[in-house]
Amino acid sequence: MIVLVMHSFIVSKWDYFSILVLIAGAAWIWISKAPTGSTTDGQIPQPRQGFQAPDFTLNTNEGESLTLSDFHGRPVLVNLWASWCPPCRAEMPAMQRLYTDYHDKGLEILAVNATSQDRLSDALAFSDELGLTFPILLDTNGEIARLYQVQSLPTSFFIGEDGKIKDVVIGGPMSEALLRIRVDQLLEE
Repeated sequence: MIVLVMHSFIVSKWDYFSILVLIAGAAWIWISKAPTGSTTDGQIPQPRQGFQAPDFTLNTNEGESLTLSDFHGRPVLVNLWASWCPPCRAEMPAMQRLYTDYHDKGLEILAVNATSQDRLSDALAFSDELGLTFPILLDTNGEIARLYQVQSLPTSFFIGEDGKIKDVVIGGPMSEALLRIRVDQLLEE
């Protein structure tokens, strides 16, 4: 009988201790939680599929100012590149053919040159050499590369008519077939 009472006492002490630990843990979680948006300034930590594409405005190589949100309602391929980047150079001819074939169907290509990491004269010479007709935007201070948290070149963002990122391709070169499949998917939405 004494053993049974003692056993009951030990179990109830353990129960009280467990409840106390749970309450202390819940209180710590409540007190130490970060306010919503405090760690990322209310924005996504890195642009990724399913999220709104961060808006930006850049000048073209011809001095015209373009803003991404001005293309809302059209699918957009934003490609960050540099003239010294072999995969960038390899995929540009396919992007030009894509632009020629799909621009009348609504596709816009914004080729953002990482001018802060490239020589403007090299980027313009490369664009002229290939006869690129889509807008070449100049990221002269690296603002867009930081905004989109680009870690390697090329990096491409396929953005739907709703302004949301549908796909991200890091690295390259992308084959023309892959580009066409991704653009067809954008146009079908």
